[in-house]
Amino acid sequence: MADSDFRVKPLGDRVVVKPTQQEEKTKGGIYLPDTATKERPQEGVVLAVGPGQRDDQGRLVPMEIQVGNRVLFAKYGGTEFKIDDEEYLILAERDVLGIVQE
Repeated sequence: MADSDFRVKPLGDRVVVKPTQQEEKTKGGIYLPDTATKERPQEGVVLAVGPGQRDDQGRLVPMEIQVGNRVLFAKYGGTEFKIDDEEYLILAERDVLGIVQE
């Protein structure tokens, strides 16, 4: 999905992420309780990216995160919202813990 295809355009250094569902079962077949998965970092796909943040001289600092990146973010970071019964998250770039390399 291209940045212009998503209905919400984030401002500044914010990104819109579609969280992916956490696995409740390990590859070995062990089921994990909800309490075990809730404190771990969350993962999602970036759907839209803002233009970036301005520095002290007013120059635009471009975002390192791009549309389509799989990212890790803290469980309680950002703000959740819904559009057409789909859940999304809007985060500041500093709330993203890392980009998953494939």
